[in-house]
Amino acid sequence: MTPFTLHCRSSQCAARRGEVKTRHGTFQTPVFMPVGTQATVKAVTPENLLEMQAQVILGNTYHLFIRPGHELIERFGGLHGFMNWPGSILTDSGGFQIFSLKELATITEEGAAFRSHLDGSKLFLGPEMAVRVQESLGSDIMMCLDTCIPYPADRQEARSATDLTTRWARRCREAHQKRDQLLFGIVQGGMYADMRQSAAEALIDIGFDGYAIGGLSVGEPKALMHEMCEATVPCLPGDHPVYLMGVGTPADLVEGVWRGIDMFDCVMPTRNARNGTLFTSSGKVVIKNSRYREDQMPLDAACGCYTCRNYSRAYLRHLFVSREILSYHLNTIHNLHYYLNLMAGIRKAIETDSYAQFRKDFYSRLADE
Repeated sequence: MTPFTLHCRSSQCAARRGEVKTRHGTFQTPVFMPVGTQATVKAVTPENLLEMQAQVILGNTYHLFIRPGHELIERFGGLHGFMNWPGSILTDSGGFQIFSLKELATITEEGAAFRSHLDGSKLFLGPEMAVRVQESLGSDIMMCLDTCIPYPADRQEARSATDLTTRWARRCREAHQKRDQLLFGIVQGGMYADMRQSAAEALIDIGFDGYAIGGLSVGEPKALMHEMCEATVPCLPGDHPVYLMGVGTPADLVEGVWRGIDMFDCVMPTRNARNGTLFTSSGKVVIKNSRYREDQMPLDAACGCYTCRNYSRAYLRHLFVSREILSYHLNTIHNLHYYLNLMAGIRKAIETDSYAQFRKDFYSRLADE
């Protein structure tokens, strides 16, 4: 029984409108999921997230496995109880972190042996352990352990890593005990369309609750990312959710939905908020710029978030250049609200079968993207 219900499709592209049912409720798709790597979305509270109508957030297996440990979190009722979040939670398997910290890791058929980036202690994370940790964390959606492929990579390197990901996916499925926690497989394949298509077929044969496209947004040109999505999405079952991992900019979300993606996550809105780069309906604002020193306008006159309702650009600039902690809080509220509001607009446009016009209007409004 698939957790995905399809409501409608665009007649103009591959965009679709649906919902995913989990143990902690149903979330509407297409959806953007704020990233809460260490059981917190940086600089905001769960109450802030609820106010901006976030539906599902992320936690990270690798980081939580290292600190504070999945056994401790399990004693608090899993991540939901530990961080006081009532909505759905997806946990990444840790594969990307192992990839990004590859100087600390050794990958074999059994799994990844690595040293903690905190204290250098020796640790091991294989497919079975990745599932066990995520079951302890109590996430609503768990991800299979995968091997991320760098860009560029030759066919032999991509094939070897993709085949290992598929073998690990089978082991994850066999280790999966708590079936009320959904398990998604991850399609790898580097930048080779035929390899991604065969990887998708292999995962479908194993059978998962949803399918993710991994290994994109790792430095490849945007056109190549779009090409890989276009090659992969049609190979995946239409009655299951499709998740594009780690992507991306507002334009990436608009383009991903155009190509049939249902779920997105990225650290960009929260990280950029802390760096003083803010997303608005007319493009990016770098709030430290001197032009905002005496600007009495809200950050985005078209935005209804708490920050824009209450504070001027001048005040936000003052907080940022003064390195005040409140800067991170207010900036993050705005950026996440922007992303979540963008997705709400996308969902409405698909419902009214006007997504092509929505996409056109999105680009026409951007003054500096």
